[in-house]
Amino acid sequence: MNASQLSSGLWIPPNFVPTNNTGRVSLAAIPTLSSQSPTIQIVGVKGSNWSENGYANVNHNSNMFDGPQGESDNWTDLETDLYYWTKTLRPVQWFPGHIAKAERELKEQFKLMDVVIEVRDGRIPMSTSHPQMDLWLGNRKRILVLNKEDMITTADRNAWATYYARQGTKVVFSNGQHGMGVMKLGRLAKELAADVNVKRRAKGLLPRAVRAGIVGYPNVGKSSLVNRLLKRRMCPSAPRPGVTRELRWVHFGKDLELLDSPGILPMRINDQSAAVKLAICDDIGERSYDVDDVAAILVQMLTKLPTVGGDVLRKRYKIDVDSQCGKMFTKKLALQLFNGDVNQAAFRILADFRKGKFGWTSLERPPR
Repeated sequence: MNASQLSSGLWIPPNFVPTNNTGRVSLAAIPTLSSQSPTIQIVGVKGSNWSENGYANVNHNSNMFDGPQGESDNWTDLETDLYYWTKTLRPVQWFPGHIAKAERELKEQFKLMDVVIEVRDGRIPMSTSHPQMDLWLGNRKRILVLNKEDMITTADRNAWATYYARQGTKVVFSNGQHGMGVMKLGRLAKELAADVNVKRRAKGLLPRAVRAGIVGYPNVGKSSLVNRLLKRRMCPSAPRPGVTRELRWVHFGKDLELLDSPGILPMRINDQSAAVKLAICDDIGERSYDVDDVAAILVQMLTKLPTVGGDVLRKRYKIDVDSQCGKMFTKKLALQLFNGDVNQAAFRILADFRKGKFGWTSLERPPR
């Protein structure tokens, strides 16, 4: 295969991939995503690596969150491949006008917040981390929520919990659709802001409700969490980005006020690997990306994911899978099911992933 064959798939020539003196792929030239701030509580998920009080048992001399060495290498290789696959594509960018307005208003509302609840998609926690969030929040107390935890495996949850615990960061796992982790989140918000009224009493002021702002990327489940906390539908929500357009304060009993905000994104997404993951997980508007390209990359990713592999795709669609040519797979599916309509085939692949038809799995693991 040569470079002229790029048009038939997302194949990358071997000389595109940098290697070190051991012959292994080097990630030195590939931008990495940094972790976020360390102010947050781990609640909930238990497994073989969890203590009875619900916190991760962390051996700071181990690589537990990486899993077995072979599995860790698979995830590293996948990130390397994804970086090069995306270099041949039209850049994915999405910044509708309502986001710019919401960002301006949100910066002003931060001044009123006692605690900020940052919600991320549990399938792609790094890709749904806003690069300016730390700057905006400063020293303000923050709770990190990994939502949609029902869409990832126990191994994924343990990996992320351990990763954040090693940083001194604590995280709540939740499922806004079914309410898992939601009440613990409400209690934690009140606990973290408990000193607000202590200070007010010391100044001779009357106590007031704790103010918590809920922020994050589009379609990560912010409004669903608010509605679950309130036990009624107060904020519009739907499984697509851009539903919430305005900031809105709502009361949660007498002790807590919640600010539901529209999804915010950076004006320009420099990390195109992250941008493609946003598209795959439906956390960015459909007009921002070519669905055929994104579905092709998803096929290539799934064949390399330790929790999925080509056999799962082959079993579902009865089509042989070439891990280096996702576009060819999409074309075969189009001919088999959609009279050659590649666009419909691409939408089917993305929809099947979002519905868990290949099994629930994260698209990211913590960086080593």
